Amino acid sequence: MAPLALAGKALGAEPDKQFFRSVEGKWVGPGEIVAGKYKGTKFTCNFNGTTPDGKTGMTLDGDCRVGVFTQKMSATVERKGRDYKGNFMGGSSGNGLDIIGGNVVDAQKVVFTINRNQLNGVMQARIPDDNSMTVTVAVRVNKQLVPVIGMSLKRVDTVEVGSIAPN
Repeated sequence: MAPLALAGKALGAEPDKQFFRSVEGKWVGPGEIVAGKYKGTKFTCNFNGTTPDGKTGMTLDGDCRVGVFTQKMSATVERKGRDYKGNFMGGSSGNGLDIIGGNVVDAQKVVFTINRNQLNGVMQARIPDDNSMTVTVAVRVNKQLVPVIGMSLKRVDTVEVGSIAPN
């Protein structure tokens, strides 16, 4: 393979790494169930964002609270070959969904395909600036994506986030 092609592959991975590094830190914020049986339910979440050593991916781990009730909540994803795999809320073998694919759109946005039995959808995370993140989970109903969960998170630690200077 030509050196230029190798450089292109390395540069192509940079937005992925930039996005996942920007997730590192502590995040808090409100969320709401916007469709389905529990539509209108508001909650508050606390997450710790981490990245795995030597791998491309992330984990958001924490909990969300509705009144006096607290529910553990997590999402983990890692690059496996040319795609991303992982789980949301323990995956389909638990109470959640499997992450079966997806991609980093750019250094500020990622979209993952989620699945559980006949339920298909997407989980999108967007980090428009160093201190805010929105997460949306949408499911496919009659060939249309319908948002069901939305969260607006703010960074509450002092992790330095920035782009990586090219060599």
